[in-house]
Amino acid sequence: MARPLVAQINLAALAANLGRAREKAPGAQVLAVVKANAYGHGLARVLPALERADGLALVELEAALALRDAHYSRRILLLEGFFDERELLDIARARLAVVVHDEAQVAMLERAVLPRPLEVFVKVNTGMNRLGLAPRDVARACERLGGSPSVAALRLMTHFARADEDDGLAEPLAVFDDACRNLPYPRSLANSAGVFRYAEVGGDIVRPGIMLYGATPFAYDTAEMLGLRPVMTLHSEIIAVQRLEADQTVGYGGAFTASRPTRVGVIACGYADGYPRHAPNGTPVLVCGRRTRLVGRVSMDMITCDLGDVPEARVGSPVVLWGEGLPVDDVAAAASTVGYELLCALAPRVRVVTTRVGRIDLPL
Repeated sequence: MARPLVAQINLAALAANLGRAREKAPGAQVLAVVKANAYGHGLARVLPALERADGLALVELEAALALRDAHYSRRILLLEGFFDERELLDIARARLAVVVHDEAQVAMLERAVLPRPLEVFVKVNTGMNRLGLAPRDVARACERLGGSPSVAALRLMTHFARADEDDGLAEPLAVFDDACRNLPYPRSLANSAGVFRYAEVGGDIVRPGIMLYGATPFAYDTAEMLGLRPVMTLHSEIIAVQRLEADQTVGYGGAFTASRPTRVGVIACGYADGYPRHAPNGTPVLVCGRRTRLVGRVSMDMITCDLGDVPEARVGSPVVLWGEGLPVDDVAAAASTVGYELLCALAPRVRVVTTRVGRIDLPL
């Protein structure tokens, strides 16, 4: 028998979340963000659930080329663009779109001799201060790129630093509008938080990411409140039950001490599987459909939980670490991180299964 830890990927939920993005941004093209192996869900695995997206956006050139090799024909946008002039030939041959965020990339495109010109998204720095051209340089960069034989079409884009906050849009939108005044190109502004605030953000192309996978981009609005469904459910089982007397401890370092006689369940999952090692006592765990709490330190292969409120639990009882019935955002909040990190950190040794979408039998 295999170890009972399994990540179930619900492709019907992913397709539904994509539909939610379309509902919130009517009329906009949707580029589904699938970087980091589709946020840990498996890019090849989730592709059939994204068939109604207008294209994909990611960071990794190798993954983009693999998509073309697998006959994916719609737009693929490289969100960090290219890193070396030598990549441009493969990018052009594969008909990839690129983000240009730096003057050095503008110069590389001007020098390049390519078999076909590229679709280019000019990125404006509106306050994130990571990637993006300074607002004062945008018009000149567009003029240079528009005159380059390596460029087929121009788009304008930005990435908001605080789209999840009530006062996080007005200032960067004003900066963007000022930088792009009189530039007649389609615009892409909204990430997941921006999609839910599309009436304020607008734009022609949206780029939903975390919302597709059923987690919230907001601090206070839950995924359920936003009408999102969890895509990944991490299942396991109780593999042992220990009975602690008062003042006994469990796990490395004795990080939990029982204040009274306590039943402790041992779960097959640890930090080598992607569970956060820093998750403290009290992190929620679902056992037999009931919410209980982590006790003791997370180890490489196991975690332990309090079974005091789950008297029916025994060896073989079902456990949900996150997903259906236990939002990944709740676990992340307890561990002082974000759902993005937990989903992306799923380890290769975890078995993955998928549900079916329509009549299509999906490969694992």
